[in-house]
Amino acid sequence: MSRIRIGTRGSLLARWQADHVQGRLEALGHEVSQVIITTTGDRLLDRRLEAVGGKGAFLKEIEEAMQAGEIDLAVHSLKDVPTVTPEGLELVAMLERADPRDALVSKGPGLDELPRGARVGTTSLRRQAQLGAARPDLEVADLRGNVDTRLRRLREGKFDAILLAMAGLVRLGRADEVTEALDPGAFVPAPGQGTIALECRGDDQAVREAVAPLHHEPTARAVAAERAFLATLGGGCNVPLGAHATAREEGLDLVGFVARVDGSTLLRGERSGDAPVELGRALARDLLDRGAGDLLAP
Repeated sequence: MSRIRIGTRGSLLARWQADHVQGRLEALGHEVSQVIITTTGDRLLDRRLEAVGGKGAFLKEIEEAMQAGEIDLAVHSLKDVPTVTPEGLELVAMLERADPRDALVSKGPGLDELPRGARVGTTSLRRQAQLGAARPDLEVADLRGNVDTRLRRLREGKFDAILLAMAGLVRLGRADEVTEALDPGAFVPAPGQGTIALECRGDDQAVREAVAPLHHEPTARAVAAERAFLATLGGGCNVPLGAHATAREEGLDLVGFVARVDGSTLLRGERSGDAPVELGRALARDLLDRGAGDLLAP
């Protein structure tokens, strides 16, 4: 039996994920506690993510606590995790992926039925670009805050529709509020979306062994392709891009895109292969050969 301290943010979704991992580890006989950590991303809710360090702003203080030996394990939404981890830390397990799709929540209409000029809330540049490409007649506006805050602002009439991750809504018991789950082959999710990732110190063999039974290899292969695509393009939350891999009988099918924020230019590609990392890199090189570098330039 190990004694494991999980570091987590205090949001409802982060606590759900930490509770889920804690329950599974306790079922394996480990003693588990949680340490709530407030991150930069939690404190600066009035600013865009790219202005406060990108999605890594939700990890920084948690990873520093782990490096300092104050916690033993971090539970992350993989879509928020940069492709390079800090020195001494490693991603050591990927839990089985939940629903990776984006969800449209509205007062009735689906994406295609929203009236011209409808106001759609999202802060994700990836979602903004795909909305702009599919429905340039819509008004896209920033929307930050936790899931409850975003849904409340929709109910208050500040938006006609909002976009959220389906996995988060399912985990919080809010799936019945979804108007339309968007096809991930057409409206491409963020790399790693729907996946919970576990991170620990690279030399902490006891924690590595404790979490090993939670690892889901098919998920790990799919997200490895998506993150290799992301890493090769050098993208983050400052670049509108998405990638989604699905398993087939022998290997993976990967779709990815890079775009301008307004969706006026969107380069999309698809590839299949059985080596996840090489597949992601190859699709990224395909897009670079087609001019994606111009879209990635600051």
